[in-house]
Order: sequence, then C-alpha cells, then structure tokens
Amino acid sequence: QRPYSLDVSAQLLRTRAFIDGRWVSAASTFPVLDPATGEEIAKVSDCGTMEAQDAVNAAYKAFHLWKNHTAKERSILLRKWFELINQHKEDLAKLITAECGKPMKESIGEMTYSASFLEWFSEEARRVYGDIVAPSAKDRKILLLKQPVGVASIITPWNFPSAMITRKVGAALAVGCTVVVKPAENTPLSALALAELSVQAGIPPGVFNVVPCSREKTLAVGELLCTDPLVAKISFTGSTATGKILLRHAAGTVKRVSMELGGHAPFIVFDSADVDKAVAGAMVSKFRNSGQTCVCSNRFLVQSGIHDAFMEKLAKAMDAELKLGHGSEPATTQGPLINTRAVEKVENQIADAVAQGAVIVRGGKRLEGSFMQPTLLSNVNTDMQCMREETFGPLIPLVK
Repeated sequence: QRPYSLDVSAQLLRTRAFIDGRWVSAASTFPVLDPATGEEIAKVSDCGTMEAQDAVNAAYKAFHLWKNHTAKERSILLRKWFELINQHKEDLAKLITAECGKPMKESIGEMTYSASFLEWFSEEARRVYGDIVAPSAKDRKILLLKQPVGVASIITPWNFPSAMITRKVGAALAVGCTVVVKPAENTPLSALALAELSVQAGIPPGVFNVVPCSREKTLAVGELLCTDPLVAKISFTGSTATGKILLRHAAGTVKRVSMELGGHAPFIVFDSADVDKAVAGAMVSKFRNSGQTCVCSNRFLVQSGIHDAFMEKLAKAMDAELKLGHGSEPATTQGPLINTRAVEKVENQIADAVAQGAVIVRGGKRLEGSFMQPTLLSNVNTDMQCMREETFGPLIPLVK
C-alpha cells in the first residue's frame, strides 16, 4: 500500500518520441503505470501513423549515410553505447522494475544481458566477411558480398523491455541497417532511455528511432511499420496471434521477417531424476519474472514413481523461496503480472483445471491489483486449458 517513487536521473526519464535525433511530442499522451500499485509513472507521447511514417522516412534517409560508415566506425559507436548502459545500469534497472514489475535483482540481470548484446555486436561488426565460392565453370569467379538490407522495423515485448531492443538493434546497426523501434505500450520508458544513451554515444540522427504508442494505436502503427515500402526487414518478439497478423502485412511487399513467438515448453521429470535438482530447475524455469517469459516451462510431466516426492519438495520450495511484493523491495522474488488481463488469464486457467478435477496444492488466488499467488496444481490432465495454451504466469500444472 505504501507509495513508491521512481528515483532515476531526469536525463533518462524521457517521455517523448525519438525521431531523427530529436525528441518529438505527439498530439496526445498515454499513461505508463506501475503494475504493482496501479499508479501512474509518466505520460508518454502517443504516436500515430504520422509519427511512425516520419520515423521510417528518417531511418531511410539515415541509412544511406550509416551504411557507408566503416565497420570499425560502427563498432566504436556501439561500444560507447554499451559502456554508457553499464554506467547507468542501476537507473535503467529501476525503470524496468517500475514499468514491468520484475524484482530489482532480475532487472539488474536484464541490464547486464541487455548491454552484452551491444558488446557482442560491436565486436562482430568488424567481422562481417564475404565469401569466394568455387565456380561451376573455369572462366568464372563467384564472390559473395554481404550488404545491409535497409530500414528494419523492431517491434518488442514488455517482459524484457531493454534486452529485446538491444538484441535486435545491436545486430542491425552493426551491419549498417537503421531501425524504427515500437516498444510495447506497457514499457516504453526503457526504450526511450536507451535512445537518450544512443545520443550520448554519438549514434547519428535517424539511425535509431523510437515511436511509443498506446494499445489503441498499436494496430495502425504496427501495420504501417510492416507495410511501408521503405522498410526492408521486420523483427518481432511477442504472441503467436500478433505474429500471424504481422506476417500477413509483410507478405504484400515480401519483407524479410524474423519472429520469436509464444512457447509451450514442457518440463519433464523421469523416475531416474535427482529430485532436489529437478525442483531447483523447476523453480528457476517457472518463476523468473513471475512466469512471464517465453521460455518458462508451461507443462510439467512427472513420471509416476517420482511424482509424489517431486510435488512435495516443490511445494516446500515455493513456500520457502517465493515472496510477493513490489519489485523495489530487496526481499521480493515475485512481482506483479503486467496487468489485470494477464491475471485474469491465469485465473481462468486455474478455474478451468479445477472444474475438470485438478487439485490446488499451493496458491490459486488472485491478490490485489495485478498480483497472483504462485500456484501448484496436481491431478492435471492434457485436456485442461493450462496444458493447451501458454500461461505466462506463475502456474505449475503437474501431470502424473
């Protein structure tokens, strides 16, 4: 219930779009909320298709200069960006915790992960080599030259609001592409802070652009970023349903597309397993970011000979190791889910399972706001919703 303030450098708390090296206001704003308290953190420019078009045009114009930078020049700028992220790691982590809800320890970890992509691609930038291929005829030579494709639209999720940007943008910038980033509506502050540091690193105007927008404008902005003929490449991480829509948009102009979509990962425990190690693995795999990662285990399949011992030890580990709270509290291991819709999805899966005979071993209740108790279900079968749909929350269904 107590108030939480966002104590970060004013320079990093940016709320306007970043287009062609300038901070740009839109006609309206949308609120960014702390998912733990429901309180407003900031009001951010709500970009529409006009701002998105300006960003694409700026990126296209900048591409013709950026691609002519030498690999070494691009490498040096990415390295500076990496170093600045490391210098401001704690403030950037605070932004993640405030807008995404994950505990500070995890947010610091994300910033280390986030910076590592820029470090990697700053070094790989110098090693984009071509090839000489053995020809099919004596009087011919075949040479392969690798060149940047052009403007890339980068559409990123809320669960890793910094790392999913640097992972995509680092690769694009290293080889000479320019980018337009559309961050998730829940977590635009991390993207805009990265934009501020890109300026400080000396990355030229138009090379890195950020167009935040509300949920209401996401469809129109996403469509423009996937259909505009000046865009050559789309990189998207998010739901399978959204991925299908973006693929349809990309087909009209036959754009290159990279996608990381939803998962439904199984966690399989055999009778021969070391139970303590299996439990430790399950805890890490399921409860990172309160179960909100695309590589979280979703279905737990446990062989009958070890099932009861595994379930008992897992329940005890949940009692001992998991503590709900605001991500800025040092003891917190489980923050909120991103919003009430996310909580309702988990609630519905639990209700569906219980209606079909599942037993709640731990948790099972929705708490205030966007908090959900970590939940363990037994007597689960493969017809239940939680076994057929990705959960994206702190729910472990055990199938014997």
